[in-house]
Formats: sequence, C-alpha cells, structure tokens
Amino acid sequence: MVYKFKLVSDEVSNFSREIEIDSTASFLQLRNAILDSVGYSKNEINSFFLCDDQWNRKEEITYIDMGSSSDQDVWVMEDTPLNEFIEEEGQKLTFVFEYLTERSFFMEMKQEIPGRNLSEPICTMKRGTPPPEHTPMDDFEKQVEAATAKTQIDDFDLDIDNPYDEAGFNDDELTGFDEMDFSN
Repeated sequence: MVYKFKLVSDEVSNFSREIEIDSTASFLQLRNAILDSVGYSKNEINSFFLCDDQWNRKEEITYIDMGSSSDQDVWVMEDTPLNEFIEEEGQKLTFVFEYLTERSFFMEMKQEIPGRNLSEPICTMKRGTPPPEHTPMDDFEKQVEAATAKTQIDDFDLDIDNPYDEAGFNDDELTGFDEMDFSN
C-alpha cells in the first residue's frame, strides 16, 4: 500500500508538496523525501509529531534517541515504519525541520492507495518556494528576546500595570527588612 502525504507551511501561503511513499517505509525515508523535495540539508535533527484533529502534538518520532530519561517510549525514525502509526486517511502530523525554533511543516495523509508498492518515495507535486531552511539570525535573536522577556514576567507573576504592587508577596517575605543592617 502507498500513502500520499500533503505538506504545507504556515510561513509561505503558496507552498505545498505531495509525497507518495510505501506504507512499510520508515519515518526516516519520509524525512529524507521531504528534505529532498525542499532542498534542505539532512544534517539537522528533526522530529515528526503525530497530531490530533486540532494539531495538538501527541507522539514524537525523533531522528535520534536523545537519551530521554522519561517513562515515555522513544520512537526513532530509522526503526519506525509508517504503518505503525499512520492508520487512516486524514491523519495529521507536523514535521519539525528547525528544532531550535520549532519551525514545522504541517502534514496530512491524504490518500491510501492499495495494491501499489514503491521501492523509493517520490515527490509527485511541488508548488511554491519552501520557507528558508534556517531562521535568519536577526529574527532568531528577536524571538529569543521576546521569549526571555515573557518567561521573566511569567516566572515572577508581575502585574505589568503596577509592578510595585505588594499583593504578590507574603507578609513574612516583607518583614525583617526593617531590622536588617545593610551598611556593610
């Protein structure tokens, strides 16, 4: 059986690709077909995420085992056949091609083609120019600064409109400062 996947990007509106691949092929073969279709390097770490109908990420299939110490199963692309996770038309996935910024392609398995086999995946449709493979450094630095500022605000639970409001402190946190000697 052959699966037909459609890929789109939230960064480039006229971009899409369709890839046909054998259902017994590995996620690594799908990864490589995607990267070949957009002209990206195969030297980066990537991941697939199986998603629900609202694009919420569920299972992750990684390029390499990062030595996770969690109790969750680790699925590695090279060892995981597509038909182990892709069960029906309409299955949604994301393919994270830039791990640090989590830039992704949104994918959907559009069609199962029974009675057909493929020895190698093929890109059957190319439309538009893919987004740049890497985030320009200026954009990346802005994203990091914005994320850092938001994290600092969230961590301290500050009231932006009144940052000196004492409501965020316990009384016992405020006592004792009057008696302390800061002269040294």
